[in-house]
Amino acid sequence: MLLLRILSALILASILSVATAEEKPADYILLGAGNWSRPVYDGANTNHTVAIPVIRYYGKPWFGRTTYGMLEGGARVELLSGFTIGAQLAYEGGRNSAESAYLTDHAISTIPVSISWGVHAELEKNIGPMPLIALLRYRQDINADRGAQADLRLTAGLYSNVGINAGIFVQSTWANSTSAQYYYGISTQQSAASGLPVYNLQSGQLFNAAGLLWSYDVDAQWVLLGSFEWRGLREEALNSPLVEVSTSRYASLGLAYQF
Repeated sequence: MLLLRILSALILASILSVATAEEKPADYILLGAGNWSRPVYDGANTNHTVAIPVIRYYGKPWFGRTTYGMLEGGARVELLSGFTIGAQLAYEGGRNSAESAYLTDHAISTIPVSISWGVHAELEKNIGPMPLIALLRYRQDINADRGAQADLRLTAGLYSNVGINAGIFVQSTWANSTSAQYYYGISTQQSAASGLPVYNLQSGQLFNAAGLLWSYDVDAQWVLLGSFEWRGLREEALNSPLVEVSTSRYASLGLAYQF
């Protein structure tokens, strides 16, 4: 699989590059904000910049975070050393047609933001000096018409020294047929209004992603952090009439207070 080949190459690079780690307390908290440059939707050739929160909080059992690709929070419990399960609510982004000339020209409706509920399992281990985190997450939108998605995300520490921290990640996301159709399908009614052909999707892989995460400790309290991400649509979503480009790029930059 492409995902596994990418992960193997990144882990090899990490093993060759890891420096002496400067460990932070496991319960440290980050709270801040930043800007996020993203496509209007995956498959759009138009980018948009939005303000985002920066959150990292792990209590017992409550947690909140933006560090695993989305804003989510809930409860979690460690069953075994390094192995945690939990339940979460998560922010699910929408699609504003006014931000895309393509969607506007074809009279494609806006998709509002929403919330999903779900469960996840997380395994955190070290390979030598390199921390490795595996996350399996299931998300069911509270709007049944939007369906469900599942994420497999793997994160590896790359470098930690003199206040600089860097990591890499890969992710693959799958969607059930309801979710895939909601975001990338064209119904008979939509076809008549837009002039685009009818397009129906089945369940399957939605996208693959790979990226870099980094942070810099400005001082003992303030942390500058950011990310770069490449995301490529897969399978039936890639061939949707709504898709203008097959790959998307994301970038973020934020400032957070650490305590």
